Amino acid sequence: MTSQPLRNCLLESLDVELRQEFEAKLTTFDFALGHIFSEPCELVKYIYFVDTGVISAVSLMESGETVEAYMVGREGFTGTTAWLIPFRSPVRYVAQMGGSARRIDAAAFREFANRNVRLRETMATYEAALHAELAQSGPCNILHRTEQRLAKWMLRAHDRAESDTLHMTQEFVGAMLGAQRTTVNLIAQAVAATGAIHYLRGKIVVKDRDKLERLACECYDAGKGVADRRRAGAIETVL
Repeated sequence: MTSQPLRNCLLESLDVELRQEFEAKLTTFDFALGHIFSEPCELVKYIYFVDTGVISAVSLMESGETVEAYMVGREGFTGTTAWLIPFRSPVRYVAQMGGSARRIDAAAFREFANRNVRLRETMATYEAALHAELAQSGPCNILHRTEQRLAKWMLRAHDRAESDTLHMTQEFVGAMLGAQRTTVNLIAQAVAATGAIHYLRGKIVVKDRDKLERLACECYDAGKGVADRRRAGAIETVL
């Protein structure tokens, strides 16, 4: 029996008639690890609904240092705010894991959303939950140890990967966490020593999910609840 292809959860949550009408306006876009969708200050041209893979929203400092603001898997879309108004992105969108998305011109999306209350509600619910996650991540980056944040980041990536194997380099992980490559290597080796993961250059294999969760800071559980709400696409005015 052939398994069904993975599809974006927000789109799947729409009523069948609305989903079919909207999906007719989307085009498939395949991407590889490291693909850059847009840079900071660029006008958002396309909105991407992720079906497989992971896209990171990365903040860039004048020094050249980077840190991940949030990640998007098949629970969501890139281009927040651009679905409402013409908008210049404050972050770089880059592929953390290769995959496939469906995209639509941002202006065309705004025109369609203006005529569909259900679609606007779904998008607004996702964006509200994303803001809650961002509010949690600021204190996390300041208060929690790098090894806790690394475990949290691995768990979030694992949630979206649909696989126990995460393909990424030390440089990429360091850029996501705002840490040096040598620091990432040392901490990843320490996490591997607990049996939670198997760590090789360019590849992380999750071996014991429970151990990894115990290593992560409290923000993973808080963020997971947010991600679940984002994935569900349920209409909630209060999170």
